[in-house]
Amino acid sequence: MSESEQPGSVVVVGGGPAGASAAVFLARAGLATVVIDADKGMTRRAWVENHLGFPDGISGPDLVDAGRKQAENAGATWVDGSVEALEGQAGAFTVRTAEGQSFPTGSIVLTTGTSAALAEAAGAATAEGTEPHIKTIVAVDAQGRSTVPGIWAAGVAGGVSVHTIITAGDGARVAVNLLSEQRGQRYVDHDILGSDGKKKT
Repeated sequence: MSESEQPGSVVVVGGGPAGASAAVFLARAGLATVVIDADKGMTRRAWVENHLGFPDGISGPDLVDAGRKQAENAGATWVDGSVEALEGQAGAFTVRTAEGQSFPTGSIVLTTGTSAALAEAAGAATAEGTEPHIKTIVAVDAQGRSTVPGIWAAGVAGGVSVHTIITAGDGARVAVNLLSEQRGQRYVDHDILGSDGKKKT
């Protein structure tokens, strides 16, 4: 990504249901979207029977893999790695990984599950978690913004329930709010079914 592309780019940290869902919306909206995922999220250990759309249940690994495929199909770039630092400011962040990669970006969405360490290190305020076994979350406003301009948080990291259907929805919600802020008007992403039962183009 070049410097001129940074304001229209987003790095999503974390590739679970919240991160993949956010990436789908962001990439479909035309933003240069990178997901950096260490693949250590709790969803990998789950069996899920309460996620809408899977009447027979789905394994956590299958749900995570399907989320990655959908995000990539939408145009997101998926990077296997561990983020170790968030540097800079809104419109000119650099996300650095333990593997030595760096990603310049305009905005960051943290979907880091049970860990608020990256947010804290970047100077974002944290709060006590309200969900069982979640000690600390990123303090966010009603839209999902952290106290550091340009850094957003969604899913468990943003304080919502650990249920995958809720974290996925929250990732989408925060992505829509970020897009709405960037565009100066409410963003919507709807496709229409034609009379032939196929998506209208």
